[in-house]
Amino acid sequence: MSITDSHETERGEHPLDMVERLAHLKDLTFERSGDDEIAISVQGRWTSYDVAFTWLEGIEALHVACAFDLKIPERRRSEIADLMTRINEQLWIGHFGLWDSEGVVIYRHALLLSGGMEANRQQCESLLHAAVSSCERFYQAFQFVVWAGKSAREALDVVMFETTGEA
Repeated sequence: MSITDSHETERGEHPLDMVERLAHLKDLTFERSGDDEIAISVQGRWTSYDVAFTWLEGIEALHVACAFDLKIPERRRSEIADLMTRINEQLWIGHFGLWDSEGVVIYRHALLLSGGMEANRQQCESLLHAAVSSCERFYQAFQFVVWAGKSAREALDVVMFETTGEA
């Protein structure tokens, strides 16, 4: 058997069933558009986030993608690319990329469930949390680059600044 051979694996339940139960439990707005995709809307501090979970049978992965409503103008795309590179250096899991056809920034991550493994609630919750918290943490940096004309370095410096103590 080759390492690239694909095969179907028996599963007790579809991986997105757990994601759907989690969305229902957290009282999130969601739509299951098919067997292999569910879209969830999450209200954050800065904006609302569109989170899509997709089951990729061929590689046995539960993929999460999180986007927010911020169109990147062509003239700012190179600076946004620089910002994403700088942000991705800060992330331990997942990464930001540009969905070029739509001109939007997207956070992506995946959970491999090879050999019939099943996703549990904590894993699905962690995927959702990682996506939304990463977008929340860096949303303003993207805005600074697009709307304020800041450089990637300036924008990242502002959002990475952490205060300590009390006034």
